[in-house]
Amino acid sequence: MNPVRLRERAAITRALREWFDHNGYLEVHTPTLVKSPALEENLEAVSAGGAYLHTSPEFAMKRVLSSGLCRIYQIVPSYREEECGIHHSREFTMLEWYRVHAGTAELMDDVESLLRAAAGAVDRELPLFSRRSVQSLREAANLTDTDDEVEWFRGWVDGVEPLLTAPTIVHSYPAWQAALSRERRGVADRFEVYIDGVELGNCFAEEGDPTTLRHRFSLSSAKRRQMGREPHPVDEDLLASTPQMPRVAGMAIGLDRLVMALTDATDISQVQVR
Repeated sequence: MNPVRLRERAAITRALREWFDHNGYLEVHTPTLVKSPALEENLEAVSAGGAYLHTSPEFAMKRVLSSGLCRIYQIVPSYREEECGIHHSREFTMLEWYRVHAGTAELMDDVESLLRAAAGAVDRELPLFSRRSVQSLREAANLTDTDDEVEWFRGWVDGVEPLLTAPTIVHSYPAWQAALSRERRGVADRFEVYIDGVELGNCFAEEGDPTTLRHRFSLSSAKRRQMGREPHPVDEDLLASTPQMPRVAGMAIGLDRLVMALTDATDISQVQVR
């Protein structure tokens, strides 16, 4: 760990909370021990006593939204197996927030404002963000269309992400990458935020139809079986509460990565206590 980076992390975290308080958000606390840890087939959860440590607080926070709260956020430890490297850690900190009656356009504006506030806490000024579609970036990297998911992601990591050195919001992902987001005009209604070629966060205009979500859980389970992995349990509490959830958009940002992006840290271990 690096004490200078930990002081900067504290300043950034304080600025984040001040931004949320100023914009009318309520901080909530949801369980980290859950029955269903994720939908995405590539996420591997940490097992704990017949349950799982959550990979993010997403499912529980959506149940909170269904109870009637409109703007909520959380800064919480999250856990994922099989993730290690300079930008990955088995235990990390997730910042996640939801805004009712908003879509991805509104959250693009919000995330730019939020990240500028965080940067100001460590005397850094972010350049203007660009907003680019997935298709335009693949064309810029001379990548051709493919139905092979492994090939698609390999091309993205090797050909596109190195181009995203300036702050960039990437939108209009293929529909097959919708996860828990809505589909709109043939693409997933979601975006990701990049700084210095590193993905910091992911935003969804949340899918609110429980039948659609159950179908996606089923598809994810089938893919995990093909990968030789145990399917994730379906979160029945989430599906039962979804009909009460209003139109909403939500975003998750890896706080450790954000601190790295706003400081001179070169490894996630420098901004964590280990």
